[in-house]
Amino acid sequence: MGRGWLAAACLLVLAACEKPVTLEGETLESPDGQLVLTAGLLPGGSPAYRLDRAGTAVVLPSRLGFDLTDGTSLMDGFSVDGVERSSFDETWAPVWGEEDSIRNHYNELLVKLSRADGVRMDLRFRLFDDGLGFRYEFPLENKLTYFNIREERTEFAMAGDHTAWWISGDYDTQEYNYTESRLREIRGISMSMRQANVSATSFSPTGVQTALQMKTADGLYINLHEAAVVDYPTTNLDLDDRRLVFRTWLTPDAEGVKGRMQAPCKTPWRTVMVVDDARKVLASRLILNLNEPCALEDTGWIHPVKYMGVWWEMITGRSEWSYTYDVPSVRLGETDYRALKPHGKHGANNENVRRYIDFAAENGFDALLIEGWNEGWEDWFGKQKDYVFDFVTPYPDFDLPALNAYAHSKGIRLVMHHESSSSTVNYERHMEAAYALMNQYGYDAVKSGYVGNIIPYGEHHYSQPLINHYLYAVKEAAKHHVMVNAHEAVRPTGLCRTWPNLIGNESAMGTEYRAHINPGHTTILPFTRLQGGPMDYTPGIFEQDMAITAPGRTGKMRHTIANQLGLYVTFYSPLQMAADLPDNYARFMDAFQFIRDVAVDWSETRYLAAEPGAYIVTARRPKVATLNAAAAGVAELPDGKRDMLSDAARFVYALPPTATARDLRGATPRDVWYVGGITGEEAREVTFALDFLQPDKRYEAVLYKDAADADYETAPQAYEIVRSELTAADSLTVRMARSGGFALSLREL
Repeated sequence: MGRGWLAAACLLVLAACEKPVTLEGETLESPDGQLVLTAGLLPGGSPAYRLDRAGTAVVLPSRLGFDLTDGTSLMDGFSVDGVERSSFDETWAPVWGEEDSIRNHYNELLVKLSRADGVRMDLRFRLFDDGLGFRYEFPLENKLTYFNIREERTEFAMAGDHTAWWISGDYDTQEYNYTESRLREIRGISMSMRQANVSATSFSPTGVQTALQMKTADGLYINLHEAAVVDYPTTNLDLDDRRLVFRTWLTPDAEGVKGRMQAPCKTPWRTVMVVDDARKVLASRLILNLNEPCALEDTGWIHPVKYMGVWWEMITGRSEWSYTYDVPSVRLGETDYRALKPHGKHGANNENVRRYIDFAAENGFDALLIEGWNEGWEDWFGKQKDYVFDFVTPYPDFDLPALNAYAHSKGIRLVMHHESSSSTVNYERHMEAAYALMNQYGYDAVKSGYVGNIIPYGEHHYSQPLINHYLYAVKEAAKHHVMVNAHEAVRPTGLCRTWPNLIGNESAMGTEYRAHINPGHTTILPFTRLQGGPMDYTPGIFEQDMAITAPGRTGKMRHTIANQLGLYVTFYSPLQMAADLPDNYARFMDAFQFIRDVAVDWSETRYLAAEPGAYIVTARRPKVATLNAAAAGVAELPDGKRDMLSDAARFVYALPPTATARDLRGATPRDVWYVGGITGEEAREVTFALDFLQPDKRYEAVLYKDAADADYETAPQAYEIVRSELTAADSLTVRMARSGGFALSLREL
């Protein structure tokens, strides 16, 4: 036997010799009585907690506290000054979301702690039916007024060597494929799971990122994450794989400080979701509920967006963001692009953009993203250049006023692109002018980007100063009625409840990674990354072979067309892209019809079947009130187009392609549902009931599914479209190919 067996045996022996920690203190039950929290002090005055579900240990006694940079330890010496209990139950309406209303129901325990040296530290616990949230609070009456954190020492002691779906811990990126393994296997494989990225910083061979999804041998699903990260660094988790104890591992700033605090203050919520069904993980709104209510008085300008983009052709290498090869070094305001020779591969040129606008308008889209429109792309990448873009000056072949007017004449809004190249200081100095330009031309959404190492130099993408920058950008955007879709920024932690103009984030490995995405990746993301908020995954790639999309390139994406259709339902986002080229869609217009029809904002969601890494089947009912919201208020529309109607609205109201918004007057919406399914590496059949439909009604059903010979390697474009009539009494059995899926539209007859 090899050394690996011996090491594992030693770990087991050491673990068996650990003296179990007992904890007595205050208890708190969830509203349904299934979860029980115990919070109190261990011998020596060490704060700790434990969590049980129906008599089964979920989190064993785990220590709480901090080490400060001045040498002070906040790990012991505390006594309990008092305890406060309360309950809360509300139903709130999100501006956009997976349902019309969300219940926020919890029992709360506040444990007030103090020490003889004058330190006060309170622990606030909220226990929901599906999990726990807790945070630290430091009142103003305190020895600690200004203090810096060296380490946050929050622990999550696991009760077993659970199966986990994880990505390696990092201060700068989440763009990794997920790995499924036992907890004790993480150390041996973590470094081999890391992938190349232009900005990546690992810290431990046992470090992982949140949201971390686990499953116990008894079938419980445990998810560790955080909520409401404001003025505080993002945390990773570092595993003591001998004791199976996770510990928070905060992202340091440029000086190594992991949090600069000023009382009164509080940390983000640490969360432990625990449920007995994978579908309940997807249905949980724990993270959203732990965020503050909407901070905006007026949200009428915020709306869902279904868009296309001049983007995929640059990602695949078919065209480029830059305008010329003549200048290796650009000085904005000095470099005269009109005197330079264009290289002929600039994607954001007038003729090409008009072609995209025409296709988007003809097929019922709301908006078009255009990347590479502005000066500076010749030397933007990898230089850590401070003054890299000004976000207002277009290239000579991009006529901003004319293209904007042309888009509006077709009922299409343009989506702005602000790539900061991670120079956040430069972005902030230009932000007001950039948002003002958007207001001038009627842009109401921006995709921002943070590619590369951060400026100020030495900062990380997830450190406290950057967390503050991302939120600053969202708040400033709100003043200009601009919606934000941030890429390469921090993973979301539910702040879209408070700031609903944050309509999207990337913060994970998305479609741009092409052939590097593993089969099954998308069956894990809803359990992990999407727990904190929607992702701009950019689905809808119908041509998997990069050599066809961009001659001379190589690589094949590992999914079927039916899989891509299923993502429009299984991945929630109020900002949903059809990412492929118009030329590629033109070859499969019958399958493209589902993308035209599907809504992106919902009044009701049902999770019909799910298992992380294996499959997801989701059903959603559109929110009628927002079906045509994106088209409202588009400037410069001629009289004949002022009542343009989206395909999604036509589908719900069963109106012909020639119908306009005027035809909605007096029309009754049909009951409509969309169902999507995706699967991982293995082909499988799924059977699901249609009992969510209205009884005694008949529905027109259009099923887009993998053909019998479909396979992501051998026949990724093999699909079938089956039409039928169905009722609530029916059930469906659908076969999904390897890395395949299906999409189903159901409309009341």
